[in-house]
Amino acid sequence: MTRVRGLLFGGDYNPEQWPEEVWAEDVRLMAEAGVNMATVAVFSWSRLEPRPGVYDWGWLDRVLDLLHEYGIAADLATATATPPPWLVREHPEVMPVDAAGTRLEFGSRQGYCPSSPVFKQHAVRLARAVAERYKDHPALAMWHISNEYADHTLECFCPESARHFRSWLEKRYGSVDALNQAWGTSCWGQHYTNLDQVEPPRKAPGPVNPSQLVDWRRFCSDALLELFGAEKSVLREITPDIPVTTNFMSILHGLDYWKWAAEEDVVSDDAYPDPADPESHVAVALSYDLMRSLKRKPWLLLESAPSAVSWREVNVPKPPGMMRLHSLQALAHGSDGVMFFQWRQAHYGPEKFHSAMLPHGGTSTRGWQDTLRLGRDLRNLAEIAGTSTKADVALILDWDSWWGLEAPESMPSNRLRLKELLLAWYAPLHARGINVDLARPDEDLSGYRVVIAPNLYMCTAESLRTVTGQLVVGPFSGVVDPNDHVHPGGAPGPLKTMLGIEVDEFWPLPDGVTQETTAGIAHTWAEWIRPIDAEVVATYQGGELDGLPAITRKGDAYYVSCLLDDPTAILSIEGLDLPDGVEATRRENYLFLLNHATTPKKVILPTPGRDLLTQQDLEGEIEIAPRDAIVLKESSDTPVYP
Repeated sequence: MTRVRGLLFGGDYNPEQWPEEVWAEDVRLMAEAGVNMATVAVFSWSRLEPRPGVYDWGWLDRVLDLLHEYGIAADLATATATPPPWLVREHPEVMPVDAAGTRLEFGSRQGYCPSSPVFKQHAVRLARAVAERYKDHPALAMWHISNEYADHTLECFCPESARHFRSWLEKRYGSVDALNQAWGTSCWGQHYTNLDQVEPPRKAPGPVNPSQLVDWRRFCSDALLELFGAEKSVLREITPDIPVTTNFMSILHGLDYWKWAAEEDVVSDDAYPDPADPESHVAVALSYDLMRSLKRKPWLLLESAPSAVSWREVNVPKPPGMMRLHSLQALAHGSDGVMFFQWRQAHYGPEKFHSAMLPHGGTSTRGWQDTLRLGRDLRNLAEIAGTSTKADVALILDWDSWWGLEAPESMPSNRLRLKELLLAWYAPLHARGINVDLARPDEDLSGYRVVIAPNLYMCTAESLRTVTGQLVVGPFSGVVDPNDHVHPGGAPGPLKTMLGIEVDEFWPLPDGVTQETTAGIAHTWAEWIRPIDAEVVATYQGGELDGLPAITRKGDAYYVSCLLDDPTAILSIEGLDLPDGVEATRRENYLFLLNHATTPKKVILPTPGRDLLTQQDLEGEIEIAPRDAIVLKESSDTPVYP
């Protein structure tokens, strides 16, 4: 991943927020805690380039020298996450415009139009200057481009964005006739005679063309990726051996992370599970599995919170043990380190109440003791760095299909949300200790025993064709093609032969209404389906769908036409009998057992081994304390757990 050995540990360091006499104390305490990497200069553009083309490197030189002196590597940012005031005032057109036509003002972060050539020119110039300055600095271990793309600025509706959108459409379709066909513009009199007539989907009198909306989502993801790619090209030219990353934001609707990850050397993620939600560890485990799946190799948790965040309506702190447990969970799901936002807690600004590795109260605080303990744990776990994870189950996630499914209007129901559909299948698998990959519908899926597509609203003839194991397809799948046009003959479209059914009619359920089936209680969604050559596995009971098929099977391919609380009973894969709140996952022969509950839990170990956290040999039945963990290096080379 980087030239740093073992697991990475550290966080965002913002020395420009502090007097220089504090820096030496910071780095000394970092070394005491076992920190071996710091993310530096993320929001430093205005300090590095206070005037156009005039650079002030002195302070950053001294920071990097100090870090290196103490053996701490730098994840060095290109500092382009927020433009400086002089750029905005000289070129106000770099600021984004919202869908109602209002140009946003300077004073927060990520204040830029992704399509602005002026912003891009200045960002690339700064990236080049930073790279030239620090290409040979011994602290440099990784490049960090921008920060959390699409967090505040996913889209812009200004004239420059419109021009960029039209250029993107021309490359995609080649002609206005092809665009008219793809967008179905004969509906509602939207036929274009020239591409110059096309605008972004700004606020309109009524529902906007859904095909246009899907293309707009594709474009917005690609526009930001172009911006990332422009900086990456400069870094690759000047420092070809230094890995490049930009921090993702878990399972984010706005960006196609399959495409983005292909352009990164290291996948990194920012994760902030809510301490007030006792089930938050399940959703974050799903997002971690996505990060690992994006390149099928270890990734890096680049930001997390030691305790409370500062941006929820109520910012609950993490109780004792939770910061450590959440960190170990990231390692369990493939991260090769644990990084935090941030190192020293800020005294001012929007994040002054966001927790840090070194809290306001300094080294006398509980938070600092948690930092020290985690540093010791990570040193004990150093040998897991680089190890891989094998999964027999794949969950299908496709951004095009997601964007089509969640178009804001014109759907049978707006209650189908892909994250919730993924989690409905993932949660019971997670509870049974079954490792899960996420995958694209068009990739090679032949290595998985079970492939689950909770929803594949948009699909092609190539979707799911490489599945050789058990296949499960959820409701409202195979509905439209990549242009958001309904497949001839209706759902499930290209999946009809594979599944052996036809969907006669969608039957969304109103809020609060449920539908009984022989496989459990359905909610939110049901369908009137007809088997062609599939057998009926479960039926609806009562109501308008009484006696009709709810779940069907053709060979090893299942179709589940409704939403069930636990739909995994039909899977032919064995899991574990784990106590509630205990998570089990593995990396090669390292078994992680994490107790997220507030009470002790007993678990029977499948094989004896040594707990790397305590250096104790364990076997048989063990007890895990509340919010505690065991990382078992198994004695056997043949893992027993799934």
